[in-house]
Amino acid sequence: MTNCKEFYFSSSDGKTPIHAVEWTPEGEPVGVYQIAHGVAEYALRYAPFAEFLCGRGFVVVANDHIGHGLSIAEGAAPLYFGKTDGWTHVVDDMAALRRQTELKYPGLPYFLMGHSMGSFLARTYLIRYPGTVTGAVIMGTGQQSGGTVALGRLAAKLIGGRKGLDKPNAAVSNLAFGSYNKPFEPRRTDFDWLSVNTENVDRYIADPLCGGEATVGLFLDMLGGIAFIGKQANVARMDKNMPVLFISGAMDPVGDLGKGVRKACESFRQAGVRDVTLKLYPGLRHEILNEAEREQVYADIRAWIETRM
Repeated sequence: MTNCKEFYFSSSDGKTPIHAVEWTPEGEPVGVYQIAHGVAEYALRYAPFAEFLCGRGFVVVANDHIGHGLSIAEGAAPLYFGKTDGWTHVVDDMAALRRQTELKYPGLPYFLMGHSMGSFLARTYLIRYPGTVTGAVIMGTGQQSGGTVALGRLAAKLIGGRKGLDKPNAAVSNLAFGSYNKPFEPRRTDFDWLSVNTENVDRYIADPLCGGEATVGLFLDMLGGIAFIGKQANVARMDKNMPVLFISGAMDPVGDLGKGVRKACESFRQAGVRDVTLKLYPGLRHEILNEAEREQVYADIRAWIETRM
């Protein structure tokens, strides 16, 4: 049986109460697995996967990033990291959760997984906090060109300066997500790119804590983070002995249908990371943990982490 506890801690931004979740197994734990979620979702969406890992003896922790789920300060805009240093604060919150979890469970192997935006956050974390985790699982990631990122940042700055960074903007949202459904036309919904599993797409759409329109400021912060992890000199600052698993759907548009995932994987290898594994699932899209084949994905992740403990 899995025990689930929800709690709060203070964000490094000095104002946001960060909602977090801890799933604990029966008996002595064998390791810890921390999850960083994607944009416009939240930690408790990962409960089925967390319960699976708990059944194998892992403690699982995750937090809602600033502006997501239940981590929204009074009067703050949803899906907004803040006026300054938003990306830094979100990564520092992940580090704070790791520190307090490690104090509770000292000496255990500690793995970090990031999905989608969380994959970019996790990659930033690995650069800024090298040597603090046993291994990393990078899920649903991509590798955008420097020119594309620079143009996106310029557009977000210009629009944010006119309209406000704490508000959504249709043009910026279209730049970020507008092309994702193109491989799946004719589309059933605006979120077909998330999953082959239509039940998962419908649950996402019906969930009031999912699918909101992100603010211009969040996109600007995320593009800044993507620019940071795209610099090979920064990637080279990671712990070279830390094993990394890149795992995605081969039809995930965030990863450019596999091409961007391969580029990200190669950047780690070029940086000298000694143990880098790539796994692409034919036919699957962005949310591989919620596809019909999720049991195979669960098993593959478990097998990888257990051989790296």
